Amino acid sequence: MTKTLQAHDLRGKVAAILIAAGSTAHEADIVAAHLVLANLSGHDSHGVGMLPRYVAAVLEGSLKPNTSVRIVLDTGTLLTLDGQRGYGQVLGEQAMALGITRAKTHGSCIMTLANAHHLARIGHYAEMAVAEGLVSLHFVNVWARPMVAPFGGADARYGTNPCCIGVPLKGREPFVLDFATSRVAQGKMRVAHNEGRQVEPGLLIDEHGQPTTNPGVVVVPQSQGLFGALMAFGEHKGYGLAVACELLGGALTGGGTLNAASDTCGYAIVNSMLTVLLDPAKLGTQAVFEQEALAFIDWLQAGPVAAGFESVQIAGDPERRCRAQRQVDGIPIDATTWAEIVQAGQKVGVSVAV
Repeated sequence: MTKTLQAHDLRGKVAAILIAAGSTAHEADIVAAHLVLANLSGHDSHGVGMLPRYVAAVLEGSLKPNTSVRIVLDTGTLLTLDGQRGYGQVLGEQAMALGITRAKTHGSCIMTLANAHHLARIGHYAEMAVAEGLVSLHFVNVWARPMVAPFGGADARYGTNPCCIGVPLKGREPFVLDFATSRVAQGKMRVAHNEGRQVEPGLLIDEHGQPTTNPGVVVVPQSQGLFGALMAFGEHKGYGLAVACELLGGALTGGGTLNAASDTCGYAIVNSMLTVLLDPAKLGTQAVFEQEALAFIDWLQAGPVAAGFESVQIAGDPERRCRAQRQVDGIPIDATTWAEIVQAGQKVGVSVAV
């Protein structure tokens, strides 16, 4: 049976578990707020359902509470950072604060963040940038059990490798494009599996490389302990973008790529991210940028609306609409996911059952 909780109540319960797992109250609040915001935004795949895996990673030692970014190189326009396996939500915000300051000073900043535990919803970091009037680009790789099959391949070889672009729009809500390069995020398959649902065709192949609609093939071991795989979006185009995210997010940052030499991941989800920040005010094109960006968005949305749609939206609109609704109606959590959260709390001596 689905449980519905208000955002503030859910943040408190998640934070209590994180504190019991070793985080300071400040760190727990940051991580809990980030997870709950993902749920509010409609991305349950990146929300509180991740908490049980975080607790397991802490207990096995692959996620290190109360860890900050380490500055390896800082030239002003170039930043090299090491996350040292701390909570990605904390490290990501620390990294963005550093990068934003430098971009506003110098006009741009190219920043690498390596070895962060799960950065979660990358759109959060783009939202930080656009709130300061900056354009941001993010390329991320995922060091964990391979989840996605290459175009033309029949088993998983890389992660969901997200790409994100944030663009401020003067006087309007920003354009925030945030997507996995797989047809669907791995976490959405976890949610579907927990809810007992089949998924639409074309998203998955099973452990034998055959098409399937069973999300469990990428959630729990199948025959002979093997897993299936997610498919890349856009066939060779999405696959190519995923490879770019692996090369830029994994190799260029120094965080490492998934390959035959990769160690056993355990419960860890390690992200490395290349971020590019640009300040239109320093670039000298701000006035025309603001004018042309709004003119284009207006042109897009002034056209006829196709059957089955209420309006022509831009990236970021669905999340904002969902946030407004769930702030009022509450956040739905399926029974299996809630049971896993309760069990995670019990592992660290906290009862959150309601």
